[in-house]
Amino acid sequence: MEPLTIILLDDHHVMRQGLRSLLERELHCTVVGETADGPTAIELVARLAPDVLVVDLMLPGMGGIEVIRAVRARTPQTRIVVLSMHTDDLYVRAALRAGAMAYVVKEVQAAEFVLAVREAAAQRHYLSSTLAERVIGGYLQQTDAAVADPYELLTARERAILPLVALGATSAEIAARLALSERTVETYRTNVLHKLDLRHQTDLVRYALKRGLITLD
Repeated sequence: MEPLTIILLDDHHVMRQGLRSLLERELHCTVVGETADGPTAIELVARLAPDVLVVDLMLPGMGGIEVIRAVRARTPQTRIVVLSMHTDDLYVRAALRAGAMAYVVKEVQAAEFVLAVREAAAQRHYLSSTLAERVIGGYLQQTDAAVADPYELLTARERAILPLVALGATSAEIAARLALSERTVETYRTNVLHKLDLRHQTDLVRYALKRGLITLD
């Protein structure tokens, strides 16, 4: 049997060193790559097609949820394990919806993290023991309407367009700025309003102000 192959994504070098040592010792696996940023991780996974990607959620630039979505779209055979400090329902649900197989909080014992990687590699979902009382199936089966924060439903492009629309930029101006067609911008604009359950421009402005995406300065 070929050894398990793993890529590590965490913006702390010491953390990656520790994970590499632990996994190679306990699972006799091969850590084929590691990086501190999302875009590089996506390219590494696409090129090396590892069995497992271990990813933190809080990263500079591209966040972990977006990385999970991109990896699942480009390299669906790679199983994803989230290792995060966050235990909130929102983060867990968003990670599972994006395509993660396992979610482990950083306070767990080493043996439990190893177990999570093993389970994910075997295509079985796993939640760390501090989250075990929350049924995984409940997270996966909830409808979009039940998402605690609908902002999590927006794609990267929709998030980029949202503040521009709120500031009153026209579709033509946004299209020129982001190198998109006006029709594509109109589609994104419609999607943003629908996903956030907003009806009018004034609603979008209020939302963007409340969330801190724009200011009145």
